[in-house]
Amino acid sequence: MKRILVIDDEDDIREVVQLSLEVSGGWEVFTAASGKEGIEIAKQQRPDVILLDVMMPDLDGMETLHRLRSQGETVEIPVILLTAKVASYIQNDPNYYQLGVWAILPKLFDPLTFGAKILEILSQPSTTHSG
Repeated sequence: MKRILVIDDEDDIREVVQLSLEVSGGWEVFTAASGKEGIEIAKQQRPDVILLDVMMPDLDGMETLHRLRSQGETVEIPVILLTAKVASYIQNDPNYYQLGVWAILPKLFDPLTFGAKILEILSQPSTTHSG
């Protein structure tokens, strides 16, 4: 079974993503409401991929990503960013890709095809992703 960690401060987003990935994709889903909590879960559970919200209070997506990349247990886990602001400046920011972001996806997604979209992203080389 594929294992995925969803790190997002919005309860509704976590619930929709979790349900979508469990039902349509057959994923085992772990969730975290903050970057700090997500880092701990990632170290313990070693998911196959992490979906990470960009804008969160306290520890935002970029800082969470930096910390994930600085720890041996989580450095190689693919990360896909989820954001409500899929502006071109975010999608074209080389800092995200230099830190190993596989893709940047909008929070507005089709729950029925979301699991397939994640698998499609993971099947491609990480340097080609932009969402």
